[in-house]
Amino acid sequence: MSDVRGTVAATSISTEKGTRKRPQESIGLVVGSGVEGDAHAGAWHRQVSLLPDESVDRMRGRGFELSAGDFAENILTRGIALHELPVGTLLEVGDAVLAVTQIGKTCHNDCEIRRTVGMCVMPTDGIFAVVVRPGTVRPGDAVSVIQI
Repeated sequence: MSDVRGTVAATSISTEKGTRKRPQESIGLVVGSGVEGDAHAGAWHRQVSLLPDESVDRMRGRGFELSAGDFAENILTRGIALHELPVGTLLEVGDAVLAVTQIGKTCHNDCEIRRTVGMCVMPTDGIFAVVVRPGTVRPGDAVSVIQI
């Protein structure tokens, strides 16, 4: 077990791909699918998206007004450098466990976030994961690296 810890700053979902997500009081994570009710749910390697709030803070520092979910992340974290974790890392988030499957992504030209903000931090700072143990995630929950 690692002492790398952070917290959940926000949880969000969207019903359409390529759009901003809307903050929720909690999200349910399902093995084999991902985030209940989210457009990206399914049997693939990017079931759950996570982004550090510190990355969003950098964009806010450049004058952008941004809220949770604006970069289409399901889970906004604080206090943990997600993009520094290797693929295969296990994260306990709330009472769920996630396995990191991808660091960063390629943004497509038709992305609402990229059109609105002009750039996206998901390609460099975001990570993607699959659900290993189901559970509910809420803002304020702990995020812990349990295996690297």
